Amino acid sequence: MQINVKKNNTILFDEFKFKCSLGKNGISSKKKEGDLKTPKGTYSIGPLFYRKDKLKNIKTKLKKIIIKKNMFWCDDIKSKYYNKLVRSNKIGRCEKMLRSDNKYNLLIIINYNTQNTIKNKGSAIFIHLTENYKKTKGCIALKEKDMLILLKIINKKTKIKIF
Repeated sequence: MQINVKKNNTILFDEFKFKCSLGKNGISSKKKEGDLKTPKGTYSIGPLFYRKDKLKNIKTKLKKIIIKKNMFWCDDIKSKYYNKLVRSNKIGRCEKMLRSDNKYNLLIIINYNTQNTIKNKGSAIFIHLTENYKKTKGCIALKEKDMLILLKIINKKTKIKIF
């Protein structure tokens, strides 16, 4: 089964259709760090990261990881930890996972440039939450109610196709 993300800000999965937001500068097959584009292609998905203090009893077949204060996603192209989860922000520029704006209360890793990582090809590409469908820095964002539905019907074998 495959999540299909279309450039018209729509996610299609099975019989479900969700509105979403994408990168501010659209979709690109030539993604680069900081270009505000969502990477075009088909990718596997990783685990669900979530805020246990905000959401309880999440129904999903994905592996669940509780977001903690010391969790960051490295987006520093000079770091050996580029595009990896780290437990400290002292290793370069990092995206804080525990945010106050609720965007990362639920977050699914999109396995874009996570294996055999290429520096400057783009990092921290997630499916996360939005309250207003504002354009992202390259991620895909959904309303919480839609994300909770999606989490119930996907599994670790689900692919995501962005086109």
